[in-house]
Amino acid sequence: MPAISVDNPLVLPRIPRPDQSTTTARPVSRVVPAQHAIEGAGFEVYRPFPGGVSFAEADPFLLLDQMGPTDNGPGEAKGAPWHPHRGFETVTYLLDGEFAHHDSNGGGGVLYGGDTQWMTAGAGILHDEVPTERLVMSGGRMHGVQLWVNLPASLKFTPPRYQGITGEQLTLLSSDDGGALVRLIAGDLAGHGAPGVTHTPITYAHATVSPGARLSIPWNPGYNAMAYVLSGKAFAGETERPVDAHDLVVFGPGDSITLRAADGEDLEVLLLGGLPIREPVVQYGPFVMNTKAEINQAIDDFNAGRLGTIPAAIL
Repeated sequence: MPAISVDNPLVLPRIPRPDQSTTTARPVSRVVPAQHAIEGAGFEVYRPFPGGVSFAEADPFLLLDQMGPTDNGPGEAKGAPWHPHRGFETVTYLLDGEFAHHDSNGGGGVLYGGDTQWMTAGAGILHDEVPTERLVMSGGRMHGVQLWVNLPASLKFTPPRYQGITGEQLTLLSSDDGGALVRLIAGDLAGHGAPGVTHTPITYAHATVSPGARLSIPWNPGYNAMAYVLSGKAFAGETERPVDAHDLVVFGPGDSITLRAADGEDLEVLLLGGLPIREPVVQYGPFVMNTKAEINQAIDDFNAGRLGTIPAAIL
């Protein structure tokens, strides 16, 4: 998995192991297997939520899709052609392959393994996310994750914004014993900040845990906490609940989380949590608002061309 890495995690800043005498380990509330779905122009995803987890449990997150990994032949790679969004943010983290983004606000670029794009749809935007021409022509591996982050009512109509974050810009951290590499994409972890600028307070990271190693990290007690297994097997929480690839671990209250990788292979896992918004969620496809009237307005605005136009340069 060619996401940004280092030869020796011990040279990185360490995440101190939580003191069990002064912290409360988060218990595993439940384990939710991801559902298989087809999105965009026909690419496959594994989706733990929405579906297995309610909006209230996932709050402030709306959707998590693991795209691939797939090994595409020439002409097989697919993406998501031009479509609208309003009312939230999309975060695409690419682990392998090449993906191009364009939007009606002038944002965009090409993502490679380890890169992240953070698009705030806010008041409304059109965009596409497609494999590069080179990848379509020659084929190759594609593997990525898309996360939707909700916006509170006060920010639903914030101006659209695009952030391109290269793998080299991520904050790299090590577990206390060097057995895990943590790539911090957004938020704060153990006093270390990430490059992603967020409207909604969250923590989002990708960890690689060596076989048999344990990752115990502090976690903001005001946030919810989830872990999604990209690949490998693990044991979650102090009770070591077994989890497998494409499983989502939902943790209960506390201020630290623990995962142990099974023997035999690396554990690749996403760590995510945020401050719940606790507002009504009304979703219609690519629009996420607080009321049905706001959804109807989004549809009217899209049909009237008020969410943007596709730039002539890439038509």
